[in-house]
Amino acid sequence: MLLVPRTGWSRPLRSWLLHGGAWAFAVGLLYLISGRAYFSAVNVLALWLLIVLVSNAKYHSLREPFVCADFEYFSDAIRFPRLYLPFFGIGKAIGLALLFIAYLACGLYFEPVGSNARVVATGTLLGGLVLLMLGGLKPLRPTFDASLDLGRWGLAASLWTYFIAARRPVDLNRLHSAFADELPRPASDTVLPDLVSVQSESFFDARRLWPGIRPQVLGHFDTLRAEALAQGRLQVAAWGANTVRSEFAFLTGIKVDQLGVHRFNPYRHLARQGVASIAKALKRQGYRTVCVHPYVGSFYGRDKVLPALGFDEFIDVRSFTEQQKAGPFIGDCAVADKISALLDDPSRTQPLFIHAITMENHGPLHLENVEADDLPQWFDQPLPESLRDLAPYVRHLSNADRMLGQLREHFLSRSTPTGLCFFGDHVPILPDVYGALEAPDGDTEYFIWSNTSPRANACADLGVEHLAKAFIDHLAPTADD
Repeated sequence: MLLVPRTGWSRPLRSWLLHGGAWAFAVGLLYLISGRAYFSAVNVLALWLLIVLVSNAKYHSLREPFVCADFEYFSDAIRFPRLYLPFFGIGKAIGLALLFIAYLACGLYFEPVGSNARVVATGTLLGGLVLLMLGGLKPLRPTFDASLDLGRWGLAASLWTYFIAARRPVDLNRLHSAFADELPRPASDTVLPDLVSVQSESFFDARRLWPGIRPQVLGHFDTLRAEALAQGRLQVAAWGANTVRSEFAFLTGIKVDQLGVHRFNPYRHLARQGVASIAKALKRQGYRTVCVHPYVGSFYGRDKVLPALGFDEFIDVRSFTEQQKAGPFIGDCAVADKISALLDDPSRTQPLFIHAITMENHGPLHLENVEADDLPQWFDQPLPESLRDLAPYVRHLSNADRMLGQLREHFLSRSTPTGLCFFGDHVPILPDVYGALEAPDGDTEYFIWSNTSPRANACADLGVEHLAKAFIDHLAPTADD
């Protein structure tokens, strides 16, 4: 009854078997451990309520219900509370935690251990296993549209079906990576260009959301886009969050529809299996490959995943200082400085491919405050209270633009051919703003630019899985000059 979106009662028998089996297994397992029947049943009910509340919060912010891959975010919420708890509600999280602790104490103190607890618990657990096996005899066929599958089967059956699907082996040859085949070999005397791609956190042209944003907020972006080899709207693989979906699609050239259950978090299992990528393809051409992400390296397992995707070096937040923050996170201009330093390293002997993943504009934006006196820098109309979260977002957006200005100036000063691919990974989470205006369609922006041949080009929309290959293809003529 509490779940959003609502699920109907008319479901396949298999989904009811899975639903009942999951409940019986969980209650039986906890009963076997604790020996207390009511305590076990209420604990499972409380856990299920928590999952429902988390699913509703996720659906409100990201238009997607809770899926099996999201269970690992419970531990992430403890390790990185700022990134998760504000969307659920800090007060709600504290209140539920206190209630749960109080219930645990009361349940363990007041309910005695059952005299035949082990027998009943074992029977309940085995009954749950039988129901799960019966429900899985003829597996449900998921679409991996999480909302659609939830509506057809309910939450328990959806989670179980996705859990089983995630453990099936994947034939990497059937993923159709854009980098599965060898890139054309350049001539031996060719000067290979340095290549830089910037995956900008929550970047999209917010001026199309509300006309009160000053055009100058993205002035450098407009200049680079006007000089670009290619530019336009980008259909990305995520809405509001889940950066690694767009990140994986860019790096591997694999469309999200090919990933099955791994579309929800390709870094959890799939990316660690040696998937073809732009980094691997460029390494075979003689490039040194570096990824820069100014956040904790273990977040999303990037410290393990990115080397598996072909990066020689992964630079995380440990290479930055507190003074380089712009708000809660390392600023975009600090990332530009790091890119410039890597390019200017006099000791390097290889062409360089740098993929930078920015962090400055990561939410929750509603936790940040902007002084009223600063608003005229970015807005030429009074900012309504319903749009207040636009202020921190556009402030960070202007810093992303400053980063682009730094990179353009630096690249133009270099004699080495240098290419820049810039794109937004997803639109930001701004539920109050979208409620007052209109939610964006989810597309971001991209451009591909070169310091050797700045020229205007017609706008062309693109899927994020095609962008890295397009980047290489557009810079190939430079390599052959």
